[in-house]
Amino acid sequence: MGKKYVLAINPGSTSTKIAIYEGDNCVLSQSLSHDSEEIKKYDKIYDQKNMRTDMILKWLEENNIKLEELQGVVGRGGLLRPMPGGTYKVTEAMLEDLKLGYQGQHASNLGGIIAEEIGKKAEVNSFIVDPVAVDEVEEVSRISGLPEIPRRSLVHALNVKAVTRRVCKKLNKSFSDSSFVVAHIGGGITISPVKNGRILDCNNANEEGPFSPERAAGLPVGDVVELIFSKKYDAKKFKKKIIGEGGLVGYLGTNDARKVEKMIDAGDQKALLVFKAFAYQIAKEIAAMATVLNGKLDGIILTGGVAYDKKIVDWISEMVGFIAPVQVVPGEDEMLALAQGALRVINGEEKAKIYEEEVQIK
Repeated sequence: MGKKYVLAINPGSTSTKIAIYEGDNCVLSQSLSHDSEEIKKYDKIYDQKNMRTDMILKWLEENNIKLEELQGVVGRGGLLRPMPGGTYKVTEAMLEDLKLGYQGQHASNLGGIIAEEIGKKAEVNSFIVDPVAVDEVEEVSRISGLPEIPRRSLVHALNVKAVTRRVCKKLNKSFSDSSFVVAHIGGGITISPVKNGRILDCNNANEEGPFSPERAAGLPVGDVVELIFSKKYDAKKFKKKIIGEGGLVGYLGTNDARKVEKMIDAGDQKALLVFKAFAYQIAKEIAAMATVLNGKLDGIILTGGVAYDKKIVDWISEMVGFIAPVQVVPGEDEMLALAQGALRVINGEEKAKIYEEEVQIK
């Protein structure tokens, strides 16, 4: 029985997405749901490890996938130390930081942990690929204007790098010798200049850049201060207002671009104005990030769920098309991106990175 499959694992707060890949081809996939009452039983996210692992092993058995058929296991990377992008072999130091939740507690921390558990049983290597903690930005971009508040790199690294690779393949260009601005347009929006495979800058989707379907993002700071000190909100309520009740939700009461389209089709002029402003702000940020690349781009890539919306894509393309050709790669195929990252190492196209060699561990 030959080793032919890669198992990809992407844990979320109340589900675990799993998929079996043979090369780039998804053979099987499933989203395993976890009852919220069951999840509440566990004090820490790490404590869910055995429950989620057992569910995956049961699913493999039910679908007649033998552990000896796996050539590798890959999990979504969690909130580790700031690190360069790439495919990483799961190591003891990484497992310690995932268990601890170095930059915070999140279900994605279980990705590498569960991958290692199943990888040990299958006697194959386990990996993570381009976690949220990827930080490759230039030092000059960290300066905010207020010494107490440095700019931080929090970016949709997995999808940004995966779609850049895909576009490079389409254009017959090398990932390590190319320049793109990539706009990930989803529930949060991050816009990044990507040069020679590195993310040189980005807007933190919670705090900067264009407003998104449910986040206010960059706001006039003086008015924000006035609003906070008006005592209308405590810190928790205000955070909820800007992350969850901002953006399209704040103006139009929905975070669904398809519903906004229907409002516009029904003649709603406010919806039209806000939707145009949504595209306008994204286009402005794309143009700003093009300056990081001195305007020398191989293309502009629009990706994420909202990139399915033709109006938004057309409005943005009209505004930024003079900079570089626009490529549209809608959606966010995280499972394929995880599998492809593992396969690049398994097939010898790339060397796996070692966490403790890439980050500062004191």
